Amino acid sequence: MTTLAVICALSACKKGFLDQVPDDRLTTDKIFKTRENTLNYLSGVYSRVPDESYDRFVGDRNCGPWTAASDEAKYTWSFVGSNFFNLGTTVPTQGYFSGPWSRYYQGIRDAAYFMKNVDLCPELTAEQITQYKAEARAIRAIYYYYLIRMFGPVVLTGDEPIPPDASFESIQLPRNTMDDCVEYIVSELDKAAADLKFITRSVYNNANAHEYGRVTKGIALAFKAQTLLLAASPLFNGNTDYATLRNPDGTQLIAQNYDAGKWKRAADAYKAFLTQFVPGVYELYKENDAQGSFSPYLSCRNVMLTNWNSEWIWGRPTAGISVMQYARTPYHSGFANEIKGGGGLGVTQTMVDAYFMANGLPITHPASGYVNAGFSQFKAPGDVADRSTFNQWVNREPRFYVGVTYDGSHWLNTSFSGDVITSTQFSGNSGKKSAGSDFSPTGYIVRKNMSTGRWADDARHMVLMRLAQVYLDYAEALNESEPGNPDILKYLNLIRERAGVPQYGTSTDLAVPANQDAMRQAIRMERRVELAFECVRYFDTRRWKIAEQTDAGAFYGLNIDLDGAGFYTQKQFETRVFNKKHYLFPIPQVELDKDKQLVQNSGW
Repeated sequence: MTTLAVICALSACKKGFLDQVPDDRLTTDKIFKTRENTLNYLSGVYSRVPDESYDRFVGDRNCGPWTAASDEAKYTWSFVGSNFFNLGTTVPTQGYFSGPWSRYYQGIRDAAYFMKNVDLCPELTAEQITQYKAEARAIRAIYYYYLIRMFGPVVLTGDEPIPPDASFESIQLPRNTMDDCVEYIVSELDKAAADLKFITRSVYNNANAHEYGRVTKGIALAFKAQTLLLAASPLFNGNTDYATLRNPDGTQLIAQNYDAGKWKRAADAYKAFLTQFVPGVYELYKENDAQGSFSPYLSCRNVMLTNWNSEWIWGRPTAGISVMQYARTPYHSGFANEIKGGGGLGVTQTMVDAYFMANGLPITHPASGYVNAGFSQFKAPGDVADRSTFNQWVNREPRFYVGVTYDGSHWLNTSFSGDVITSTQFSGNSGKKSAGSDFSPTGYIVRKNMSTGRWADDARHMVLMRLAQVYLDYAEALNESEPGNPDILKYLNLIRERAGVPQYGTSTDLAVPANQDAMRQAIRMERRVELAFECVRYFDTRRWKIAEQTDAGAFYGLNIDLDGAGFYTQKQFETRVFNKKHYLFPIPQVELDKDKQLVQNSGW
C-alpha cells in the first residue's frame, strides 16, 4: 500500500478553491477501477497535511511562519516569509495566504470526491471502504480546522463536490459562522471516529511503514478537542473586536456573547480522550540514561526524535527534515560538512528567559538562584565535560538545554569531528564574521527537534501533535470551566515531572497556584517551554488575544557584532509590528475577486 503522506496527488494545484477540476483529472471509472488507483487518490487527499519542517519557505507544503513569526525565534535570512509577518508588511495578495487557502480547499474537494466514489472500487472490501471513507472524512475536517485557526470562519462547501460545469452564480458562497464551522468539524470528526481504527501501542510498535501517518480514532478525537478549545478561547468567544465582521446579508460571523459552556465542552472532550486512550494507546515518553536512571533531558529531547514513540498522536512520515535541520545546525566553520549548517534560526532573548531554573522557578523569582552576569564551570545535560558558561545559562531546567544552542555549547554530533564547541560570537566558528550569511541573528540557535546525526538526514518523521499538548490543553480548558478541579494540577505536574523540574505543591516557593488567574499563568508558562518551537506558541498568543503585547515592539538577542564581554550584552535586533488585524490571516484577494459573497477579515 502507498504511504499515505507521500505527495502523489492525481490532481494539480489551482489558484483558488472554486477551481474544482484538476488539470489532469482521470475519469471516475479509471480512478476507482483498481485498488492501486483508489489508494493513490487517497494519498493525494493526505498530501496537504502540512510539512512544518519546511517553514523557511512559508506557504510551500502548507507550512506556516509559526515559529519565527512568534516571540520564540527569528530567521536571519531576509527572504524568509516570517520576517514579513514580523514587520507587518503582508498583504492579502501574497501567496502566503492564497497558497494554504487553495490547497486546503483542494484537499477538502478531493476528500469529498473520494467519499462519493470509493464505493465503486471492485477490489476493496466493504470494511476497507468504510475505513478509507472515514479517513477521508476526518482529513477533510482536519483541513477545515487548519483553515479556521488561520482565517477564522470560512466557507463550508458541503458533502457534494462542486461539479465542473457549475455556473458562476452557483459558486458565489458566503462564509459560514464560526459556530457553524466548529459544529461541522466536530460532527464530522465524531462520524469519522466511529469507523476509524482503534490503534493500540503494540500495533504502532510493530507497524508496517504504511500505517504511519494514517488517521486513527485517537487522531480524530484529539482534533475534535482542539477545535473546541479554539472555539472556547478569547479570540472567538465573545470577541467584540469582530462586531462588524458580517456577511453581506448581515449574518454575524463571530458570536459576540461570551459562552463559558464552550470551555466545559472542550474540557469534556479532552477528558473523554484521556479516558479512552491513556495509557493504553498514548503515554508520556520517558527514557533512561546509560546507567539505567530516568533522564529528563533524554526524554524531552528524544520525544521529538524517536519515530512514533508512545507520545506521538499525529505526525508526518515524509517531511523536509533536512531543511529544518540545516537552519538549526550552526555553521561550524572548519569542521566536517555533516555538522556544518546554516544556523539561521535564532532564539529570542525573551524565549531564553522563559525557561525555568533547575529548581522549577522562573528566573524572576527571588529564590530562583538566577545570575545574569559572570561565568561558572558547568556541565550541561548532554555534555561530556565542565565548561566555562555564562551564568545566565547555568542551572537551567533540562528543556533549556534541549531547546537552545548557546555560545560554548557542546554540539550534538560527535561522529565526524569529535567534540565540537559552538561559538556564536562575532569571530566564532558560527559567528557573523566566519559564517557569511549563515549566522544566528540573536546569538542563540534553536536546537529542539535537531537530530544527533547529520543535518542532511531525512530519514526520521515529523511529529505534529503529542500527548503533552493534550495534557496542557485539558488543564487549560478545565481551569477555565471548573477552577480548582484536581485534574488541573495533576496534568500540569505530570508535564513538570517528566521535564525533571519540581512540581507545584512540593515546596513553599512552588506552592500550588492560589487561584484561577495564577493557575492560568502557570499553565501558559508551562506551555511556552514544553511546546517551544512546535508551532503552538504562535496560535496560543493569538487565541488568548495577547499577541499585541507579546509579538510587538523591540526584540532582543546578544550582540553578535562583538566578541568577548561585549557579545554577552543584549542588543535589539528588530522592532516588530502587530495590530489587531494580524490575529487572523486575510482572506486571499484572489478569492474575494471570484466570490463576491466573501467578506474580508476585520482590518484588512
